[in-house]
Amino acid sequence: MEVSVTTADMRRQISHLRMHRRRIAFVPTMGNLHAGHLYLMERARDHADVVVASIYVNPLQFGAGEDFATYPRTLETDLAQLRSAGVDLLFLPPDLEVIHAGRRPRHL
Repeated sequence: MEVSVTTADMRRQISHLRMHRRRIAFVPTMGNLHAGHLYLMERARDHADVVVASIYVNPLQFGAGEDFATYPRTLETDLAQLRSAGVDLLFLPPDLEVIHAGRRPRHL
């Protein structure tokens, strides 16, 4: 499984896959994976040549009184599960990468 941490790298990889007419399935997550996520990845594999997943804990998805800081972050376990599920590419951006990417045109 390849891991990408920048939008520029993801764009390059996705463009390369599209150029080779690969069918791509995308499963976005916030990590802390469970059986439901893994089921989605299995279904994605049934319908695509390449399975791409993301792990990004988006602070904007937490409302007042919801504690972003205590959301479970289980990266090592998640990586093992993604590999076992046959995910080909993982997008694992840091916060600053996502914030800066939001200022550019979105053609991913």
